[in-house]
Amino acid sequence: MIVAATAGFFLGLSLIVAIGAQNAFILRQGLRREHVLPLVLTCAISDAILIALGVAGFATVLSRVEWLEPVLRYGGAAFLIAYALRSAYSAWTGGNSLRAGETAGTSLRTALLTCLAFTWLNPHVYLDTVVLLGSISTRYAGHERAFALGAMTASFFFFFSLGYGARLLAPLFSRPASWRVLDGVIALVMASIAIKLLL
Repeated sequence: MIVAATAGFFLGLSLIVAIGAQNAFILRQGLRREHVLPLVLTCAISDAILIALGVAGFATVLSRVEWLEPVLRYGGAAFLIAYALRSAYSAWTGGNSLRAGETAGTSLRTALLTCLAFTWLNPHVYLDTVVLLGSISTRYAGHERAFALGAMTASFFFFFSLGYGARLLAPLFSRPASWRVLDGVIALVMASIAIKLLL
């Protein structure tokens, strides 16, 4: 059981640690110290639900619903392109507020809806959590739950570390140029993921 849980933890961590749309968004919100707790909880709980579905065998169902994959792919790409354009505009103009502690503020509702879109409209999230983790869990027959708990723990660990650890970078982001670079990088990440989805 410990072996399965450890494998789940490290595999889950290795899948989630790569910078993506969701991670870039949480990093930015962490730097701004805006709604960090509800956002990291939303990401981690969403991952936990998807991991549980994958381990429970939802990957098989997902593969049989042919219309779902294109809807997720094109819907996710459209959302990512819109967010990439917004970030690119912010990088170009300097954004509304450049200091972490002096933000104009995004409403909790807007932040949560954006976070949910990054999570649930991204087909890569389903591939990593539902399909990949779900299929690998079958290698730990009888200990699938331990494997799933390990992967879920990795998700909570990562998102809380990213959201609350971002404030350590606050001195760097007290300079306007740093925020513009971050917004530029976020725009490139979003656009590249959207292009991969479309191709």
